[in-house]
Amino acid sequence: NMEELFSRRLQVNVRCRDGEERRANIRVTIELQLTTSPVHKRDLLVRLTDDLDSYFLFNLSISEEDFQSLKVQQGLLIDFASFPQKFIDLLNLCYSEQESDNPRFLLHLSYQSAVLEGPANFSVVETNAFKHLNHLSLRLVQGSDKEIKDYLAVCLSSLKAEKQALETKLKKTEDDLSRQLSYAQQTLSEKTKELDKLRSEWTGQSSSLSSRYSQELQLEREKAAESRLQHQTEQLRQDLERSHKQSSQQLHSRVTELEASCRELTERKYKNESSVRDLKTKLVSAEEECQRSKQQVLSLRRENSTLDTAVHEKERSVSQLQMRVAVLEQEVKDKDQLMRRTKEVLEATQQQKESVEENADSKELQIRKLEATVKSLSEELIKANGIIKKLQGEVRGLVGKIKVKNTVTVSQEKVLQDTSEKLQSAEKDLQSTQQQVVTKDEQLDTCHSLLHILQLNTVHNLHSYIHKTLNVLKTAIYKHIKICIYTYTYHTFIYTYIYTHLVIKALLHHSI
Repeated sequence: NMEELFSRRLQVNVRCRDGEERRANIRVTIELQLTTSPVHKRDLLVRLTDDLDSYFLFNLSISEEDFQSLKVQQGLLIDFASFPQKFIDLLNLCYSEQESDNPRFLLHLSYQSAVLEGPANFSVVETNAFKHLNHLSLRLVQGSDKEIKDYLAVCLSSLKAEKQALETKLKKTEDDLSRQLSYAQQTLSEKTKELDKLRSEWTGQSSSLSSRYSQELQLEREKAAESRLQHQTEQLRQDLERSHKQSSQQLHSRVTELEASCRELTERKYKNESSVRDLKTKLVSAEEECQRSKQQVLSLRRENSTLDTAVHEKERSVSQLQMRVAVLEQEVKDKDQLMRRTKEVLEATQQQKESVEENADSKELQIRKLEATVKSLSEELIKANGIIKKLQGEVRGLVGKIKVKNTVTVSQEKVLQDTSEKLQSAEKDLQSTQQQVVTKDEQLDTCHSLLHILQLNTVHNLHSYIHKTLNVLKTAIYKHIKICIYTYTYHTFIYTYIYTHLVIKALLHHSI
């Protein structure tokens, strides 16, 4: 329940921080809001608006609890019940002295910022020759966009209601004036007809009386010559003239009254027509103001629509970003899992590298043993040929198994493609391992050279056969390595390399 206690335009001294002071006519409205649910509560609402600037709006709501703190801060001696009336009395004092050259009571509106934005202090100041006495200072908050829209909507509703009332009043006034004008015209017509009738009656009566009296006088003159008759005739004529004069005066006064009434009705008609024109002018201005208000409402609605669209776009962008963040988090988890798998592969590769190094050491030891037992190679040629044939059979069986494994590997390519990045890093390790294989091949070539030197005549055929077999195996290894590189089957390469290494080791062992 809202009760308006005060609403009036007052002169206020407006001043920004580090700015010049200026005077402005600002409407100060004080309302008392009563709330009965859930508890009985009273709030005093203070609102500052500008009739020339629809976006100028400052609000302050003072509850009974807020008033207690305000009372303590500013040293007020009144309670909340009498505060509204005392505040209104101060505003009326400012209004009564705002036209004075040296007003005693002034209103100040001070902004804390350098522009007319943000909160402001509204103060009632009493001036005298000694100092400026601040009776009351209220901190008002600038209206938000929603409050300004609500205020404009209330203004528009009041303008519409005022326009409707003016239109109703104008229509009623037009109807009254039309009826009065019609009645005045009808009365004027009746009075004019009555005046014409009286004039005709007076003229006819005068002419009939004149003719009758003339005839009577003529007859009396002819019939009686005596003075008595003449005296009676003269007396009668005088009476008739007096009666005629009196009747004429009455008719003249009646005509004068009718003419005055006609002039009064004419003046009232002109006044009514002037009033109708003024009301029509006010109606046109009110319609123009209403049209401007409608245009402002339309522009505000368009701005609201634009803001709603921007809000929807922002929300959609936020949802897209949230989805993107979820996708990135999943990618981070996948990459972490891939890194763990890659780390495991690197550890396995490191172990394999250590195993290869150990095998290289064992090969060096075997080469030294080979140098010590070169003399016994001739006795083992037959056994070596049998062992080589057996190993060739085993190699063919292992090659078949490798082909089967390659077939299985092809079926697993789709799964292995998901770990392409991991395999690329493993490919680097593969290249380093291949380089180690080449190094070991060079060492084997060196061993072959030593064997060639030591077995110039006795083991020439055996050396040639072994060297040829090693070249075939090495060619098969390189070919299979290339296949592994193109298909990213790192594990297949490791298995093949280990198997070939074991074959060479067994061959060398049996040869020894």
